[in-house]
Amino acid sequence: MTTQIKHQSGLSHIHDDALYIRKIVFVTEQGVPLDDELDNPENEEKAIHIVAYVANQPAATARLLEETPGTWHVQRVATLKNMRQRGIGKEIFHYIEALAPSYHIHCLYLGAQLHASPFYTQIGFVAYGPEFIEAGIKHISMKKELN
Repeated sequence: MTTQIKHQSGLSHIHDDALYIRKIVFVTEQGVPLDDELDNPENEEKAIHIVAYVANQPAATARLLEETPGTWHVQRVATLKNMRQRGIGKEIFHYIEALAPSYHIHCLYLGAQLHASPFYTQIGFVAYGPEFIEAGIKHISMKKELN
């Protein structure tokens, strides 16, 4: 099956598809309160939302916020359960890295759920700082410098 990845800033049908995935993964699967998942409406409006589609159906997502110049905070990375272990997450990060130069981005950082940190290490992220709890889940800060 072919994966197609799309992005758009702000609120749009891509944001709607991203939110669909996030609600299933974070709220339903992981028990994150909806208020925590939808942390700040302003973030939803100013973020770049990325969605991977498989057979024209939403499969995975990520949200990008430029909180400091030249750096994207990668958030809300999620893949639907039946789409995991297919390399879609890697495809999304290849897409993000290919998109970054057009936005003058040279660094990515994120808070990885501890169970997902080996995935991020595998694609070039480096952990830093102490573990922390977010939405009741253990995380570690990670970053990746882009060429």
